[in-house]
Amino acid sequence: MLLLAADTSTQGGSLAVVRDGQVAGVVSVSTDEAYSTRLFRQLDFLLAELRLEMREFDLYAVAAGPGSFSGLRVGLAAIKGWAEVFRKPIVPVSGLEAVAAQAKLDAGLVAAVMDARRGQMYAALFRREGKRLASESQERVCAPEEFLAELGRQAGNESVTIVSPAPEVIQSLLNTAVRDSASISRTVERVSPVLAPVIAELAFERAVRGEVTDALRLDANYIRRTDAELQWKEP
Repeated sequence: MLLLAADTSTQGGSLAVVRDGQVAGVVSVSTDEAYSTRLFRQLDFLLAELRLEMREFDLYAVAAGPGSFSGLRVGLAAIKGWAEVFRKPIVPVSGLEAVAAQAKLDAGLVAAVMDARRGQMYAALFRREGKRLASESQERVCAPEEFLAELGRQAGNESVTIVSPAPEVIQSLLNTAVRDSASISRTVERVSPVLAPVIAELAFERAVRGEVTDALRLDANYIRRTDAELQWKEP
């Protein structure tokens, strides 16, 4: 099975190609340039390097959120277009799950956290048992105080490992918050911000189980409401 994965939810963004469960190629660039102007240029480079054509892919995977509205729309629109043209299935994957999947611990609770800016964070709790990762909470956008309070309620006396691709930012936010549970350490473990290869591996496992969707049903999980919604006032 040949799979193309795209992550446009993070600042750098990334693309990955996986063949039969093994990563064949990855491209990611850290820059302030809008991902919409780089996506197809990077794709052309990756295809040329691997000597592949778009029609050869059996499956597409994409970060379905959370993340920036513009970034997610670019990624999902591209994947929808390719899936429609080449009539291939899609596997959407949570960016927070891709973050949690990189945690070093073999078993226990993992809190995956991403920078949501504006003094907030995207967060979700997962339970790790070997290679299996199960969701323990809904994904949410929240202030650090809310994150720690909710984590304390969910974890109880159980220890939690916090992981993030932006540990400095998250660490700074958590250091300003009041800790609500002694079992929760505010030390943040660093994981890679290049999520496409992890998304590809998770998507490959789901595709093998038949957990796929199509262009019509694919949707983003923005979590945060748009500024237009927040500022809307009834006439």
